[in-house]
Amino acid sequence: MSDNQSNDIAEPKAGLERRGLLRGTSFGALALGSMALAGVAVGSTPAKAIEMTDAAILNFALNLEYLEAEFYIRAATGAGLDASDTYGLGVQGPVNGGNAVSFDTPAIQQYAQEIANDELNHVRFIRSVLAEKAVAEPCIDLTNSFNTLAQAAGLGDSFDPFASEDAFLLGSFIFEDVGVTAYRGAAPLLISKDVLSAAAGILAVEAYHASEIRVLLLQRGFAEQVQAISNVRAALSGAADDQGILLNGVANIVPTDSNSLVFSRTTRQVLNIVYGAQNASSGLFFPTGLNGSITA
Repeated sequence: MSDNQSNDIAEPKAGLERRGLLRGTSFGALALGSMALAGVAVGSTPAKAIEMTDAAILNFALNLEYLEAEFYIRAATGAGLDASDTYGLGVQGPVNGGNAVSFDTPAIQQYAQEIANDELNHVRFIRSVLAEKAVAEPCIDLTNSFNTLAQAAGLGDSFDPFASEDAFLLGSFIFEDVGVTAYRGAAPLLISKDVLSAAAGILAVEAYHASEIRVLLLQRGFAEQVQAISNVRAALSGAADDQGILLNGVANIVPTDSNSLVFSRTTRQVLNIVYGAQNASSGLFFPTGLNGSITA
């Protein structure tokens, strides 16, 4: 992130007035730009059917928890997951990017550490349930991924979520709502009541995280940037399953459907977001794809 972009992040309202970070991007333009991130056509042939066993679904969730854990632990401490928390089935990949954030606000630093601890515990818990069936951490990109998303959302040519506490909050927003919708979508597929109960517990924690991030971003005047990110996620998902932190001009901390239920996403819709294109088999945060049977 350049010095000018860093200033825009630090002073969101002034930055929008001076430089117009959103540049008037429309939902249609965001959708087209998002689909082009990996050069995949929207109408691509769907992947073959996959047997949705509890182990397969848990490994899908584990890949996402690896991503969140690496992001938050690096932001809070400057270090990533230990090797003892990342080995398993499949090809283990390196993690590109990430460093300790220089927090200005002690409370936000504490929030970051708390979320980092939660995500680490999620990784360890799911790995303990899967035991020898747990997949290894795949290759994760925390640098080029954010730059690509920033361009797609019209937020500039580059974006470093580790550059400041405000940038960290925007980076966090990209993940949290996706995790909530992923667990909601997986719930009906789970067979074991014990696994379903555990997944419900993780979903609740992710929802707490999401609300925490959404409140802070609204308080700091980032509604327009958040809406741009939300639009990209919805375009990639291919459904009206995302909302910003303002709705009809008022605060929207809890994004829900008309029945006040949290949005649900299929595994394919989640993959569209983390890969950066519809029907892709890799890309964006996971340059070589996920490990496990649910990868495309």
